Order: sequence, then C-alpha cells, then structure tokens
Amino acid sequence: MNPDVRYARNGRVAIAYEVIGDGPVDLIYLPGFINNLEVMWNNPLLGRFLERLASFCRLIVIDRRGAGLSDRLSPEDLPPLEDLVDDVAAVMDALGIGRAVLMGSSDCGSLCAMFAAAHPERTAALVLYATAAAEWTGSGFEAAWNDADWERYMNDLGQRWGTLDYAREMLAWFDPSLKNGEEDLAAWYASYQRLAASPTSAEAIERVCQQLDVRAVLPTISAPTLVLHRTGDAIEYVDAGKHMASEIPGARFVELPGGDHHAWAGDQGAIVDEIRRFLSDMQGEEAELQRVLATVLFTDIVDSTSQAAAMGDREWRGLRERHDQLVRSQLARYRGREIKTMGDGFLATFDGPARGVRCASSIVDGVRDQGIEIRAGLHTGEVELDRDDVSGIGVAIGARVGAKAGPSEVLVSRTVKDLVAGSGLAFEDAGEHELKGVPERWHLYRVVRSV
Repeated sequence: MNPDVRYARNGRVAIAYEVIGDGPVDLIYLPGFINNLEVMWNNPLLGRFLERLASFCRLIVIDRRGAGLSDRLSPEDLPPLEDLVDDVAAVMDALGIGRAVLMGSSDCGSLCAMFAAAHPERTAALVLYATAAAEWTGSGFEAAWNDADWERYMNDLGQRWGTLDYAREMLAWFDPSLKNGEEDLAAWYASYQRLAASPTSAEAIERVCQQLDVRAVLPTISAPTLVLHRTGDAIEYVDAGKHMASEIPGARFVELPGGDHHAWAGDQGAIVDEIRRFLSDMQGEEAELQRVLATVLFTDIVDSTSQAAAMGDREWRGLRERHDQLVRSQLARYRGREIKTMGDGFLATFDGPARGVRCASSIVDGVRDQGIEIRAGLHTGEVELDRDDVSGIGVAIGARVGAKAGPSEVLVSRTVKDLVAGSGLAFEDAGEHELKGVPERWHLYRVVRSV
C-alpha cells in the first residue's frame, strides 16, 4: 500500500508530502522538476529507490507547490525560490522536525541549497543529485543549456507533453539505460507527466528553472554536503555538479558512471549506497561533536523523605521552592547550566571545575541557613550532549561521587582536584571507593571550606 498523503500549510497554500520509513535520520527529498506522490508508486523502479532510502532513514517526499498533489497555481503565479524554501519549512514544522537532511534532484537541488543557506540551524546535511547552480548559458554559466537548447526543449514540451510518443523519447533521452525498456514504463511516464502538471504549468515551471541561479549562496552553506552526478548525464552536465561541489565549503563530490538522469534509473544501488555512507559518516561526526569536556555537579537533599513527613506537604513545598531558588541563583552566579531536577536534587554542568566546586560549596552553606542539608558530588570528564540533556560515563561518575557524599559535604573526583590546582581551593583525602557500575576504584576528595 502507498503511504498516506499528508498536507502542510504555508499560509493558504497546501503542500502535499508522504512519510516513508522510521529510521533515525529525517531525509526530506524533493524530486527534480515535477512529481506526483501517488503516481510515482506505479513505477516499480522509483518505488524501489524510495524504499531503499527509507531503509535507513525516515524519508519525507514532497510535491512542490504548483505540481502533483500540492495546490496548483496559474502559470503567472508561480512562486519565487524563497516561497518554495518556506514550503519545505512548513512541512518540517507540521512533522515537528527541527533539523533534517535535505536532498534535491535537478532544479530542486537549487531549492535545497537555498534552504541550507537560509536555514543552517535546520539543515543537518545536504545531498544534491544531478543538479546545477545555474541552468542557462545566458547567465554566464557554461555548464548549462544555451538558448537553442532551451527553445527546442520548451517547444517540444508545450506541444507534446503527456503523450505516449513524447514519454518514450523523453525516457530514452533522460535515461539511456531505459531506451529499450518495457512499454509499460513509457505509459507510466506519460501518465506521470499528465498528473504531475498541465502542459502550460510544466512549461512555466521550466521557464522558472531556466532563470535559476544560486551561485552566490553556495559559499555560505555550512552543512555537510554530498554532491552526486553521473558522468554522461545529458540533462544536467557533470561539470555543473563539479562546480557545485567546488563552491560549497567541504562538499564531497562523487562522480558515478552512466548517463541516466533520474536517480531511480540505472544503477540506483550505487546512489543509495553513497547516500547511506555519507549519512553514516555524518552521524559519526555529529556524535563526536556532541561530546564535550564538562564538570558535572549532582546535589541531593539529605533525608528529604523524613523531613517532608515531619513538616507536612505545604510547609515542605515552600521549603523546596526556597531551596530551588537558591540553587538556581548560585548556578547563575557561577555560570552553571541547569540540566534538570531529579527528585530532591539538581544536575548541572560547568565549563570550569573551580566554578563548579565553588558553586557546590555556596549551595551547601546557603541551604543550611534554611534548615536543610544537601550532599554534592563533582566530576570532570567527557559528556555527550543530547539537546537539553547530558549523558555518558562522565555523568555516571558524577552521580556516583555525589551519592558517596555525606550531609553538607562536597566530594570531588581526583580529576577535579588535579584540574583546580592553583585555584586556592583546599581538599582532604576521602579515600578510595568503589563507584557502582563504574570500572576500577576511584580516589575521592572532600572540599575543605573556611568556617
């Protein structure tokens, strides 16, 4: 069964999309030129290509505004590139996607490049297949069609769009490997054209494509980028792909054998494998970038359960509120970052261990004036950032150190003690300890505070 067609709204315009798969990476795919989300599944080659992509990601396929199942527009009202960029953002918002990989073919590569430049915070990576930064030699870009190429193509399109003979010729031109293919595929392609756009709309969309030129934005793209191009592509020349990759900082260019323009034609497995490898490398790099050195602080109110029972809910709630306010004020003073509250304590991180130790000591002294005691533990190590949370062995060690502390005591690992040498902080030996779930024995130190 085909996936359900859904709609996102950009103002009054409805944008059609489908979601396929449930992998760990969101990949938004905009097929080149035109598309129809329902008819595309009638082509087994295209369906197989989409299923392969969806085997390692959550694939979102979009019908561009003015074509397919999205709202149709008159040829005179075709939107500028920035509106199409907003349409992609609207689909992401509808799905609750903060960041995604953008993949565009042919002229939709320009759209994806524009999105990556305008919304770097929402672009996890960029995949460009058989695309060009400009589409017309009249713009001064040589790896493109000239005036005669465009006029010949447009005249043919306007007169023969959606006919079986035209579909046969287009497939043979676009995808040489299908030249002697089954008649069913040509019939599908003719139907695909008719249901994706009317002849007048298709011509108007291609006129807009002819004028596209995103060369100026390419150097501003900061997302990891993969550019794929087949050597013998007669629609988008391979030199256009090479240019795209050379202008985007750090882009990876992969030239593939063959002359098929559509990604689903020919050796689609080679394209899918390159995309899978790229996304795997990207995830590995992102995981590395999400690991940072931080000082982790855990605090916990001592005997909170018995105190709450003795005081009653209302009085205990008021005391907890005062405790939380004091902790947060001290975190702000020492540039700590509150990660979360856990039971009757806090988890916070610091970019400097001395600030973390001083903050913990200040909290211990402050809450004692409120008639309660806390225990605190600190460790400096590598932690993994996960949006608003932290994880990893460094966090686990910090939690175990905190659990070893006594009332009004601040314990630190040896790593913290060594890193704050020269800070004026004083420590006394608290001995070696087994930390539950953590390998080896750990030497801990008690912070000595002036009275």
